[in-house]
Amino acid sequence: MTVVYTVTGVILVVAAFLTAYRLLVGPNTLDRVVAVDALVAIAMGGLAVWAAFSRNSSVIPGIVALSLIGFVGSTSVARFRVPDDAGLAPKPDETPDIALRPGGESR
Repeated sequence: MTVVYTVTGVILVVAAFLTAYRLLVGPNTLDRVVAVDALVAIAMGGLAVWAAFSRNSSVIPGIVALSLIGFVGSTSVARFRVPDDAGLAPKPDETPDIALRPGGESR
């Protein structure tokens, strides 16, 4: 049974490194938020594996607390997220200083 715990631990460590890479390199903020949420889930899985390995249920409240933190964090970011390109695109009601008519003449 120790082999199962060892293989599970190695898989969780590899998943954490891959997720940390996505967290650091992610092309936009939404990818980084998803990576943080995945890291919280991986930490919860690691704590669950440790609880099963050590036959100690005292880490269960920690798993519950991590799940609540992950849920609240994800929902608050989804609620208050500002798009990555905010402020870069021109506003639709702004017109350029020099407007050309179809013939190429200025007004």
